[in-house]
Amino acid sequence: MNISRRSAESAPAAMAGAVPSLPAGAAPIDPWPGDLVRLDIGDVFVRSTPVPPGSEPAIFVHGLGGSALNWTDLMGQLSRAPADGECDRPGAGPAQPPLSGEALDLPGFGFSPPPADGDYSLDAHAAAVIALIEHRRNWPVHLVGNSLGGAVSTRVAARRPDLVRSLTLISPALPDLRPRPLPARLAVVAVPGVGRFLLKRMLAMSPEQRADAAISELYADPRRIPPQRRAEAIAEVVRRDRLDYAADALLGSARALVAEYTRPGPASLWHDAALVTAPTLMIHGSHDRLVNPGMAGRAARTFRNCRVLVLPRIGHVAMMERPDLVAAEMREFLRTGDRYTERRHQRAGAERQSGNVSPAAGGHGSLRPASS
Repeated sequence: MNISRRSAESAPAAMAGAVPSLPAGAAPIDPWPGDLVRLDIGDVFVRSTPVPPGSEPAIFVHGLGGSALNWTDLMGQLSRAPADGECDRPGAGPAQPPLSGEALDLPGFGFSPPPADGDYSLDAHAAAVIALIEHRRNWPVHLVGNSLGGAVSTRVAARRPDLVRSLTLISPALPDLRPRPLPARLAVVAVPGVGRFLLKRMLAMSPEQRADAAISELYADPRRIPPQRRAEAIAEVVRRDRLDYAADALLGSARALVAEYTRPGPASLWHDAALVTAPTLMIHGSHDRLVNPGMAGRAARTFRNCRVLVLPRIGHVAMMERPDLVAAEMREFLRTGDRYTERRHQRAGAERQSGNVSPAAGGHGSLRPASS
């Protein structure tokens, strides 16, 4: 078991106190540009960073009610080469190459249109991620997911290991029935008629009130959000209010998570977690109000090759609240991660070319059920 509870004095978590999410005097960067990408499963909107020389591909998957905008600052941090002094620790080895990041809006979220078949299941979301990776033809990728996106990314990594070089999960919504706001609210929203009633009541609140309420729940310290990011959140609430499918996407995905929480045995997300072979970094915030950071222990016991961090005074969206800290932890993890994955992906590539593909690898654009 490999669990680290970062203290206020540890590095690179030494700056995890009550400080802004950006360095002093730094202005937030603008959202990364994006385009609709036509895939077999339907169109998805994808925001992309530049592709620096020698960079490695990464895919970022947002959480329930979120969008690709949630990754703006972390993608910016990871798309540049490490600054001088970031890799000066003895024995640190070569610097981790920058990442060429792509963040998709899951079907029905952000700027992605809803799925034609109305399927918001976890398998359908995972199929969208798989389709994007295969469309880009640049796998294996570093796969990064938050909350719902963490659950989706776990399923992708378990059932298509050939596509995933490393897995980073930030407060993933893995099944946990202990008292906590997220499972409790998901259960309530899943009740027929109740979810839409609650959403109608929320619409009585102003966009500013709804955005601020979400920020207060997602951040350990809402003061960390830059004014520009708050303005973007409010604008997104206003824009989503005009979409006739926004409620369907939110409720459908929430109900899908409830279904995953109650799925037994080989079909469960925890069974998927046990199948993941890619090196895995699990990041929890000690002050997460939605996902219990106590799940770190089970994760460390379940994932085969997992490093688990609990960051102090951080909430549910560490990549937004402290993108600099998460980037530093990811660089360290990716630089020191097991290199056996390179050999594994070389073997997987040879098997795919020869037609001798293992069942776990699936087929083109497919998401096969996990085997027991």
